[in-house]
Amino acid sequence: MIKILAQSWTEIEARLQIDWIVVNACLQFAIWGLFSVVLAEILRDSYHALCHQVNWLAKWHNKHHMAYRRDLSVVSLKAYQDSQLYHDILESGLLVVLLTVIALVVQQTGIWLGVAYACSFLYGASIRYFQGKIDTDYNHLPGPLVTIPSVWWVNRSYHWRHHFDDVNAYYSGVFPLVDKILGTGLSLKGKTVALTGASGALGQALAALLLKQNAKVVALTTNPEKLATHTGLKVVSWQLGQEDELRDSLEKVDILIINHGVNVYTSRTQEAINSSYEVNTFSALRLMDIFLTTVTGPQAKATKEIWVNTSEAEVSPALSPLYELSKRTLGNIVTLKRLDGDCIIRKLILGPFKSQLNPYGVMSAQQVAHAILFLARRDFRNIIVTINPLTYVLFPLKETSTWLYYRIFSKTAKSS
Repeated sequence: MIKILAQSWTEIEARLQIDWIVVNACLQFAIWGLFSVVLAEILRDSYHALCHQVNWLAKWHNKHHMAYRRDLSVVSLKAYQDSQLYHDILESGLLVVLLTVIALVVQQTGIWLGVAYACSFLYGASIRYFQGKIDTDYNHLPGPLVTIPSVWWVNRSYHWRHHFDDVNAYYSGVFPLVDKILGTGLSLKGKTVALTGASGALGQALAALLLKQNAKVVALTTNPEKLATHTGLKVVSWQLGQEDELRDSLEKVDILIINHGVNVYTSRTQEAINSSYEVNTFSALRLMDIFLTTVTGPQAKATKEIWVNTSEAEVSPALSPLYELSKRTLGNIVTLKRLDGDCIIRKLILGPFKSQLNPYGVMSAQQVAHAILFLARRDFRNIIVTINPLTYVLFPLKETSTWLYYRIFSKTAKSS
């Protein structure tokens, strides 16, 4: 009996034995295949970027831009077909040739997956050129923009910005990898940016950098006298609790940066509690709600944004309990509001920098401001700037779990 059992076990072992040669070949194919698809995207989007920098390429590429009206409807079928011939077919044809040469030189089977990926673009462009199949061009379908620009892939709202927000940005076609590398995932040129807490250290540093980016800056401040001598700023005075009076000013704003706050440090009096929540939480939320009412019109979802300074206190101690509590409440409600997709909402998760709220900060406001804009231009929705390495681990875990919980157990008024 024992001999029979041992023999049976040996047979089972033999059947279950893994063929590592096959496994290795499959892994190698998958790795090279993934690499080839990423390479195809980089080459394709880099060519697109060059079309906006090199004059003789721009001559052909401009036919693509001339084919669409602001609502992405085509000017004419002929103009659309010309755009497919002189841009899409040319671009994808060059991509197929280049990837084929790479596949022949490298001699890895997985590379041919990238060639097939490139061929799919060539096929689609050819169908659109020869048959005028406009409805297969998903990122150029006409009509209002009903979703915000995606952070993971290029959707209609994301690509619309390349045509009508800034043609020298938003180059990516499928995955926004190249835009993240080049810093063209968000253009600030010509944008009207309103900034609360504008008289503070970070507010002034951000305003100066935004002006250098050719943005129009509206300084929303409760201390207008501190900004009276600043050039290039439009200063708008406001008072806590009177946020609704800013509605007309916010109508013309593209990006609202909510940056004001208060720190009562060790105090825990009733007055300190009320002040912390009123300034750090409720005032910020009222401004968000007012701004969200201005997200109207067929293209507003592509251009309107809110940036909220919730601070590192969302996940780390700030040696000020009421500051932590009020900022964490704000951060959690911002996460909840993001689920509605009314417009892009970015969080600024900032570590200690030297300011009136924190004279012992280890970073300078200028350093923090530079880092914020560096990451914003790469379309980071959670902008973490700190010297604490734990925040880069703890915040994504906290944000993801909170987002998932809210998504499962809450719903919008529209869907209830």
